[in-house]
Amino acid sequence: MAQDPPEQAQNTVSMLGQAYSLLGFQIVDGVVGAGYPQKPSHSAVFAQISPRGSRLSTLARGANMSPQAMGELVDELEELGYVERRPDPSDRRAKLIMLTPRGHDCIAAGIATIQGIETRIDQILGPEGHTELRRLLAELLATG
Repeated sequence: MAQDPPEQAQNTVSMLGQAYSLLGFQIVDGVVGAGYPQKPSHSAVFAQISPRGSRLSTLARGANMSPQAMGELVDELEELGYVERRPDPSDRRAKLIMLTPRGHDCIAAGIATIQGIETRIDQILGPEGHTELRRLLAELLATG
């Protein structure tokens, strides 16, 4: 009879990864619930795109992914009506990825969802605990 492997204590990296996944899915659920279908991977574009538009290579570099992979995400978001490609006025050979009005609305739904999550974290940890969590995360990120 096979035994289950012993439970391992969760380490910090595992817990941060789980929190990242959980929060990412909560954001997508909120945005989809507001009427803006998308996938968690689309956040790589929404998190990087400039309000004045961004080149594909800039989006890819900011998301730490290949231009080909970023191009696929942009294609999907273009099909959903969230972004469009326009000529870059500073370089006619280049294209800018621009948010459409629907894309701006989708980001607004994401911001509203994030604000709701922030409120929930405040309720769980208390305002002081939430502030301390943010301080500690900022300290970790500053060393990266």
